[in-house]
Amino acid sequence: MEELMEILEDICPDVDFETETSLIDGKVISSFEILSIISEISETFGIKLSPAEIIPENFNSAEALWKMIQRLRGKKDE
Repeated sequence: MEELMEILEDICPDVDFETETSLIDGKVISSFEILSIISEISETFGIKLSPAEIIPENFNSAEALWKMIQRLRGKKDE
C-alpha cells in the first residue's frame, strides 16, 4: 500500500488520499490524472487493467485502488 500511496501523492500532491473516498464521484482527480495512475500502477505492480476495471468503484479511494491491485495480482494482502 505504501508504494501505491507514493504513486498517488506524486501524481496528485494536493489530495488527501488517506481520507478521500470520492476521487472520481467528487471529481477530485482529472481524467489525465486517472490515466497517469493507471500507467504507474501497471508499471509498478506488473498488472494490466482491462476497461472493465476502470470504473469509479475501483478508483474512488486509495483503499479501493489497493483492493483492485491485490485482486488483479491474485494476493490478499501485502
